[in-house]
Amino acid sequence: MPSLKAIRKRITTVKNTQKITRAMKLVAAAKLRRAQDAIIAARPYSRALRRVVAELARTERDAHPLFAERTGKKASIVMLTSDRGLAGAFNSTIIRKVESFVDTELSDYTDVSLRAVGRKGNDYFKRRNANIASYDHAPTSDSALGLSHDLANKVIDDFLEDRVAQVFLIFNEFKSAISQGVVAHQLLPIEPLETDEDGGLSGDFLYEPDKEELLSHLAPLYIQNGIYTAALESIASEFGARMTAMDNATRNAGEMIGNLTLQYNRARQAAITKELMEIIGGAEALKG
Repeated sequence: MPSLKAIRKRITTVKNTQKITRAMKLVAAAKLRRAQDAIIAARPYSRALRRVVAELARTERDAHPLFAERTGKKASIVMLTSDRGLAGAFNSTIIRKVESFVDTELSDYTDVSLRAVGRKGNDYFKRRNANIASYDHAPTSDSALGLSHDLANKVIDDFLEDRVAQVFLIFNEFKSAISQGVVAHQLLPIEPLETDEDGGLSGDFLYEPDKEELLSHLAPLYIQNGIYTAALESIASEFGARMTAMDNATRNAGEMIGNLTLQYNRARQAAITKELMEIIGGAEALKG
């Protein structure tokens, strides 16, 4: 059985850890509120842009090179993880999804490159000698827009110059503070709408100033907005996952403190009983 001093030291250590996890939970909760407001505000524009561009991809399939299907067997995956850990399964679910996606959906491709966003995902695949085309730090509320612009230019150049035939985006979609879901969807070529449902557009279009100029602006904007929205989703999901993980850690620390305190009291009681037995034994020996 550990000594009383060792148990006291461990109780102090766990209490200090509990203070840290509680503080991290409060910080994550405060940042989550702002990140949640940002993604809720961005979603309507993103959905509307998606409907317009996807409908144009259906009716004007040959009007822009980003709509064109490619026959090559090279693909690229844009993967969004975080720079820091202590966020539960936030990063591991993304990593597992990327691995399973490559093994199933892209099993017949000859080359799959990664554009890693976030240190955790980059470090994992770097250790496994994966083909990492680029690496960027995880987005923040201040850097998300600039990151999405630069990354969109890179994947568009890859696609237009036939370095890849398809580009996919994999990230954590924010649902609630305790729930995030991994999403994988095709970024390039831009997929058309299957039907006219869910707000889809239909009919002929009049273009102003002209079709080429409009699509040359809308199509790249769609790619940039898709990455930007995914970055906002990832930011909110990370804070939600970290808040949940730190809440669980705080509760577990409380339970551990209770168990250690009980163990300490039992050890202390046993020590006192042992001392009393020794005193009584010594007194009985003197009487004899």
